[in-house]
Amino acid sequence: MRIDFTKMQGAGNDFILIDNRDGRFPETLCPRIAKQLCRRRFSVGADGMMFVERPRENGDYRMVFYNSDGSPGEMCGNGARCVARYGYEHGLAGETQNIETTAGLVRGRRIDEERYRIRLNDVSVMKLRVKPETEAGAEDGVIFCDYVELGNPGIPHAVVEVPGREMLAPESLRKTAEAIRHSPAFPRGANVNFYFAGDDGTVEELTFERGVEDFTYACGTGTGSVAAVLTKRGRIGEGTVRFHMPGGFLDIEVCKDRQTDKITDLYLTGSAVIVAEGTAIF
Repeated sequence: MRIDFTKMQGAGNDFILIDNRDGRFPETLCPRIAKQLCRRRFSVGADGMMFVERPRENGDYRMVFYNSDGSPGEMCGNGARCVARYGYEHGLAGETQNIETTAGLVRGRRIDEERYRIRLNDVSVMKLRVKPETEAGAEDGVIFCDYVELGNPGIPHAVVEVPGREMLAPESLRKTAEAIRHSPAFPRGANVNFYFAGDDGTVEELTFERGVEDFTYACGTGTGSVAAVLTKRGRIGEGTVRFHMPGGFLDIEVCKDRQTDKITDLYLTGSAVIVAEGTAIF
């Protein structure tokens, strides 16, 4: 089977996009396609795959996301920004658009040729100072984390602060990341987001993603989750915060209700780059 695809990346988080508005690829086949085509070195290679489908409700189109291991994902922040560019350039929507996802409706907006902004799903769950049960072998020093879900069903995130930016290294955090990701405290697993908040107002971040089972160059929903925790703890206020990660940077704008002090909106902005278009053999 020959499959036309577009490969895109947002801050190094890379994806394969496939137009499935004609229903050519049934839901039973999509996980296998994702698992095979996302294999690095053996195929196109990517962190995840998105099928663009006809809307089921009032959206402009529907985004169905799969991780590189073939498991379904509720939503993907950087993926949604990339699909927003795809939707605009393929005439599926205008400069503002409504994207249906499993986690709920996502609003996208074109900033310029390469930068796109989305409104992340609402914070549906937030628990501070969760102590995940981990197996022996996790690094010492990580006892508590914060837990955030975005959307419904929520995208699960464990948020872990490290005391120094030099600690944001995959080789030193891998055992801890794997232990937290598979902790019984998180029945659906969790993306594990390590961060260091600098005195200059910027935040550095490194994410271990479930479904990829490795560190990725960026995680949009993880960035939003870290911003939500920092806001809840009073360490950042309303406005835009720049997050630095291995693949570049992302901007998160936090909006709050002045009366309740609750977060009302999280906006994610960054690059959405077309890498290649081609045909894969499945």
